Amino acid sequence: MIYGITGNPTKDQIWRPVAELIRWLEKHGQAFCIHDTLADGLRSRDVVTPADVGRYATSDIAHDSDLVLSFGGDGTLLRTAHATGPNDTPMLGVNIGRLGFLADTEVEQLTDALAAIEAGRYTVEERMVLEAQADDHVDLGVEWALNEFFLNGSGATGLLRIEVKVDDTPLNTYWADGLIFATPTGSTAYSLSTGGPILAPGVDGIVITPIASHTLTVRPIVLPGSVTIAVRVLDSDVPYVFATDGRNTELDTSDVTFTIQRADHTVNLVKLEGQHFFKTLRSKLMWGVHRTKDLF
Repeated sequence: MIYGITGNPTKDQIWRPVAELIRWLEKHGQAFCIHDTLADGLRSRDVVTPADVGRYATSDIAHDSDLVLSFGGDGTLLRTAHATGPNDTPMLGVNIGRLGFLADTEVEQLTDALAAIEAGRYTVEERMVLEAQADDHVDLGVEWALNEFFLNGSGATGLLRIEVKVDDTPLNTYWADGLIFATPTGSTAYSLSTGGPILAPGVDGIVITPIASHTLTVRPIVLPGSVTIAVRVLDSDVPYVFATDGRNTELDTSDVTFTIQRADHTVNLVKLEGQHFFKTLRSKLMWGVHRTKDLF
């Protein structure tokens, strides 16, 4: 097993655990490589010797490893997936952030997690990914998202009128601040914060969640994962944002049709024995906590 080490270099708390991991891997004779960005950060902070870092540095962490360790939070894991993918290399999110729905291995548990991986006590979950394309009005290319796509007003823009068709059948013309199109993985992200349902990772579905809909009867809807969704902002010359896992593209062109559907590839996440989605929900959302003193 060759471990690839990457993460969020803007987090100051990343450097000590990464350096400790390198020393642990060397001590136990485990093969590894480290992304160039982290290697440069370790050199500049003098937490490991430059020679040690230099011979392990790589610019293609997914290609050069069998399993990627991503240090940070859920946002870091999303960036890692986009920076390295699409590919089949599984990833383990090492949480030094806050919620940790995706990065659900705490940094203090990492060496125990690696021992479990070496013993084969883990599984790899294939997470559904969405793909989006725009028509010829916009040079968007082909985008993919592990969490979600969303359309939202830009700046002082008011409500948007957004037409949605599912398999060429009209669903609704939404009047709202925007719309979210989420995978089951993304159902616990932006969609959840705007009132969307939680989908277990194995559900074959796509969630459409309105953002601050003007009509109270409009509610989130879960569609089969096999559908093709056509989305169009009807307002002329109103600036809006099309976002892919939090990465924004600003547009001011009307009559652009976005086509959203399941992508051909998946993102593969490592899950250790004893890790379960329901356990994560109970922990992160504090389900079952009834007494105030249990919160502190």
